[in-house]
Amino acid sequence: MNRINVICLGVKDMEKSIAFYRDGLGFQTDLTENNAKVAFFNTRGTIFELYRIDELAEDINHENPPKLAQGFAGITLAYNAKSEQEVCEIMELAKRAGATIAKEPQKVFWGGFSGYFMDLNGYYWEVAYNPFWKFDENDMIIL
Repeated sequence: MNRINVICLGVKDMEKSIAFYRDGLGFQTDLTENNAKVAFFNTRGTIFELYRIDELAEDINHENPPKLAQGFAGITLAYNAKSEQEVCEIMELAKRAGATIAKEPQKVFWGGFSGYFMDLNGYYWEVAYNPFWKFDENDMIIL
């Protein structure tokens, strides 16, 4: 089981979340509806999905849905850039889309450059440049 096919985020407001990811950050989708029940984005190798959080909890267990977490859930998503300049550009794009900047881009202890933003639903994204990583022809990281 060495792959992740879909990453699903439970969201409070589908319309605002779709606008944030599709229109604000430029995630690719065929979806034209602004308030769909589910939204899928093509992110080159992994499908990124948005689903109403209360319905996601019910899908996990209809009889006893998990309680919705408050605050930091201990997970981050990441976008790896090809330069420090790209990190700054993506962070600015996120800010213009309505994200909250949690950590401004800066040099970090492991030799890279990164920052964090929080989306409209409280999910944290790291935007990082790692000078030691290379990308393949599909912009996937080569480990």
